[in-house]
Amino acid sequence: MNIVKLDIPEIIVYEPKVFDDERGCFFESFNQKTLEGVIGRKLEFVQDNYSVSKRGVVRGFHFQLPPMAQGKLVHVVRGEVLDVVVDVRQSSPSFGRWTSQLLTSDNRKRMWIPEGFAHGFLVISEVAEFNYKVTNFYCPEKEVTLSYSCIDLDWRRYLPIGVELLVSDKDKMGEQLDVLVSSERVFAQN
Repeated sequence: MNIVKLDIPEIIVYEPKVFDDERGCFFESFNQKTLEGVIGRKLEFVQDNYSVSKRGVVRGFHFQLPPMAQGKLVHVVRGEVLDVVVDVRQSSPSFGRWTSQLLTSDNRKRMWIPEGFAHGFLVISEVAEFNYKVTNFYCPEKEVTLSYSCIDLDWRRYLPIGVELLVSDKDKMGEQLDVLVSSERVFAQN
């Protein structure tokens, strides 16, 4: 398994070792002991979420505040997405910074997103099926939506000409980071 820490070191991408032959392929898609060894703490996943989205869909940026904060282990089952993470830990040296990774069903990469990060993605392929393993249950009262326009990213450059972004009404209402800070809806500590 190849493990890479991104420019925000808490965000970890791992690519499983795939065994291909004339029958197809086999790979270990998740190993709790390995992931815990890399991140240095115990994990308990309590819920799996699954989305199917068409090209141009932007989902996010979403996160939950303590005590319902969620760590996420994400991957693409089918298709291709640009997965994007924003640090919303106010006392972090990387607060407000973002990083991204291309996740596809072909590269089979998994990305670990710890608590304290807002998560979103853009669907690049015609359709994408996306899986999230999360460390806490969904709690609408603690959910926060950060505007997908809060980062300096030209989302459209990943799409063919003429394909528009498709954003839910909820995500269109996402707030800018400075508004979340002033209303104390970010992580106060790392």
